[in-house]
Amino acid sequence: MTAACPACIGATGPAEFAASNAPDAMQFSLPTIHCTACIGKIERGLVSQNGVQSVRVNLSLKRLTVTGPVQSDAIISAVKSLGFEIYPLDAATLANTTDKAGRNLLIRMAVAGFAMMNVMLLSVAVWSGASDATRDFFHLISAAIALPTVAYSAQPFFQNALSALRKGGLNMDVPISLAIILAAGMSLFETLNGGEHAYFDAAVSLTFFLLIGRYLDHQTRSAARSAAKELTALESHTADRIRNGVAQTVQLSEVAVDDIIAVPAGTRVPVDGVLLSEAALMDRSFLTGESAAVHLNQGSEIQAGEVNLAGPLQIRATAVGEDTTLRRMAELVELAESGRNGYTALADRAAAIYAPAVHLLALVAFLAWWVIGGDVRHALNIAIAVLIITCPCALGLAVPAVTTAAISRLFNAGFLVKHATALERLAEVNYVVFDKTGTLTKPAVHVPENLTKTERAVALGLAQVSHHPMSRALVEQLQTQSPAPLEDITEVVGQGVQGRYLGQEVQLGRGQWLGASFAGLGMRIGDASPIQFEAPETLRTGVREALSELCLPAEVVTGDATEPAQSFAKRIGLKITANARPTDKLERISALEAEGKRVLMVGDGLNDTAALASAHASIAPALALEASRSASDVVILKDNFTALPMVLRVAKATQDLSKQNFAIAAAYNMIAIPIALAGAATPLAAALAMSVSSITVLLNSQRMRSVK
Repeated sequence: MTAACPACIGATGPAEFAASNAPDAMQFSLPTIHCTACIGKIERGLVSQNGVQSVRVNLSLKRLTVTGPVQSDAIISAVKSLGFEIYPLDAATLANTTDKAGRNLLIRMAVAGFAMMNVMLLSVAVWSGASDATRDFFHLISAAIALPTVAYSAQPFFQNALSALRKGGLNMDVPISLAIILAAGMSLFETLNGGEHAYFDAAVSLTFFLLIGRYLDHQTRSAARSAAKELTALESHTADRIRNGVAQTVQLSEVAVDDIIAVPAGTRVPVDGVLLSEAALMDRSFLTGESAAVHLNQGSEIQAGEVNLAGPLQIRATAVGEDTTLRRMAELVELAESGRNGYTALADRAAAIYAPAVHLLALVAFLAWWVIGGDVRHALNIAIAVLIITCPCALGLAVPAVTTAAISRLFNAGFLVKHATALERLAEVNYVVFDKTGTLTKPAVHVPENLTKTERAVALGLAQVSHHPMSRALVEQLQTQSPAPLEDITEVVGQGVQGRYLGQEVQLGRGQWLGASFAGLGMRIGDASPIQFEAPETLRTGVREALSELCLPAEVVTGDATEPAQSFAKRIGLKITANARPTDKLERISALEAEGKRVLMVGDGLNDTAALASAHASIAPALALEASRSASDVVILKDNFTALPMVLRVAKATQDLSKQNFAIAAAYNMIAIPIALAGAATPLAAALAMSVSSITVLLNSQRMRSVK
């Protein structure tokens, strides 16, 4: 299996951005694509379709965007004929992918940086001895630059501080905002009254350095998207309702309980229901993690989200809309995500102590100097100097600077970190829960080396029309071949696929169906003896090495049946729980957390999504379902688990360096605060001290790159 690599996974380009935001753009999920070869095959296959104007495949999102006057059914049919799974997405449900908040912060930071350089240049003249009218003139020019800059660029801090105060609390933005406002306001007062000192340079440089930290922090959050929203977008939005023997496509909102619904082959079931057809072959891997297709008889229950692998079938709806299994799972994920968002980050815990301490110190300085000297103006200047020099600039950079360096380090190693507090939570992990199918293992089909070119072509021709997991694995092995031109192809429910090639009957499916002595996957051409394809479930590359280096207790919880699960447990040496439904996995995570364990969940399927969102930290492979990747903290971009322990090592190093940065900020304050309290902190001293502490924190953060 070809692995997805970081080089393949780039940001959305201008053409793709334009396509995805065009009025007639259609979006589809492509859960089985994994490399640039897949992208090329799909884009080349669709560009020749009538009505298609543009085609873009995003590997990181596993999403296809098509524009032009073409029917979605035609796109789905074309992609399926290329051998890929495809499901329509509701573009209106998906969030706009433009990062307006990041762009906004970047513009404010650029404005603050440009203003800071100009104000510093003007301040040089004052620091060099300019006095009286010349000094006042330079102060006025500085005010004309600094005041509009602060009013615009510092708005993120002002808004957050105001929000905290309205709730009767304090956060790190309260002392930041107070320092910036008082520095700018007192500087204007001093300038208009001919004062010697102004803090315009300090106010603007404070804003600039703090915006750097805020932007770095935002970058760590920007990759995260709502898993619940992805689940909702994956739902079917139409259904083929049968009334009076006539099938009519209607919006899902029009379907009621007891309606008869037709489900064509290869499509996702839109509602929960009861099977009316005699038999069905369903793929429940997204819902249960079960790797094998499930055979159902008339009267069996079917859930929304399952994929019909065989012929057309009919069901009677028993649950629609908010009551379907898929929607209930989305609610579980939403609930789990809200719990994770309640995690208190290291910087926030520091802010809870630091913010009130700074205010109290400034108040003490003001009162002490007022009592000692009796000069309110002088006392206020010293209090402002204390606020400026103790303003948490280095503290604001301490965590984002390290986190950004760590995220870059992990991305270069093939890991995409998606959540702002992911590394802090990963550093606290002491127990690991793995899913099995698709996570630790992957389906594989071994094609015999002695197979002729004709036999390979026939095998591909038969396999590419089936949605069975083994057929898809066979297509992947034979994707460099050209399929044979087959006729009269049909799929026999629960058995396999058959057709005609050059007048001969050809079959691909179960050994017993082919008349063979073996039970696994095989193929027969005409009257020749059946050819056996070995189809073992193989360990993903690097799993054994990763488990040996993790040095943490672990277990496996899977939706697979008991027999294959126990067989796997013997191979890998871990405790395993079989037949686990999504709620079972979530309950197991909750039980472990209740025992005091900090659980790392590693999974890939829809049945893992709620558990991934609920666990203390979570990781998903790149080939995971889109909703599972969205719910996870880290995505493994390579099809290799060898470097998995490195994520935990980097996470622990991130925590250590963040604490070192806090120590640097504390040491700076221990030196700077007495100077400010003594009244010796000039604007130059405040600006330089703040800059030195911030640069020191940034340099210390770069030590992350040396982590092995």
